[in-house]
Amino acid sequence: MQADLPPLNLKPSRVHLNRLMQIWRSAGWPSQDAVEIDLLAAQWVEWASCEGQQTLRLTPSGIRLLAEARQQGKRANSAHDKLAGLVAQQLMDAGRIVWQELSLRAQFGEEAEAAETLAPQQTFALLADPPPAAPPKHWRMARPDVFSLRNTSVARYLHPVIHEIKVSRADLFSDLRNKAKHESYQWLCSELYYVFPAGTAEPKEIPAAFGIWLLHGKPEDGQLELLRPARHRPCELPFPVWMALAKATPSQGPQAQAADPEQAGLQDESPR
Repeated sequence: MQADLPPLNLKPSRVHLNRLMQIWRSAGWPSQDAVEIDLLAAQWVEWASCEGQQTLRLTPSGIRLLAEARQQGKRANSAHDKLAGLVAQQLMDAGRIVWQELSLRAQFGEEAEAAETLAPQQTFALLADPPPAAPPKHWRMARPDVFSLRNTSVARYLHPVIHEIKVSRADLFSDLRNKAKHESYQWLCSELYYVFPAGTAEPKEIPAAFGIWLLHGKPEDGQLELLRPARHRPCELPFPVWMALAKATPSQGPQAQAADPEQAGLQDESPR
């Protein structure tokens, strides 16, 4: 009887799409929450059975909805990806080692900074008094668009830099309002830059701590202009960040791929 009801005319939100993807990737165990009610009412999912247990599975309309959202996302991200590639290539041309779309565990918030050091007056507290409890550290997964280092073996010369790519005004200011996000980025680098097309925002609208690069023209063949340098701060990368970089693959530009053929086999030759 329930299957005969017409589907609810519901506009899918990002929450709905994320849940559909979770059900698609999992065994479909129900959560029995409000989001699930929407999915069932819109007939994007349906009840199923697995070894006697009630589960959820995507209907053909749910699969189609995910596929359409994926194609829309590809079209929306194409300009973003092209601009990120342009920035990455410019950094590689300058001799830097570049990674794109890393996932790094990062610290953020004033509480995290306060936990690293104690105030001077706390140092001279009476021995009879217990030491104050350190504020809790807050962590999040940071996913910078472009992360780069100088090509050097001297740690203090590494100069880690993050470039965040924004192709629309709404995306830019949504990012700037996310305090935890840009604080976690600042924890990972010495300088943080925002890169966006000229005319997207005025420099005075961007906090002074962040540098600004402007794109003139199209992402695939435009020119980048440094409008304002970022505020520099010392940054020593923690060991977990080094491990993440060691497991990730740096970006390879056309110049790196077209290496000197006479050098290509040297690393395979053993001394005789």
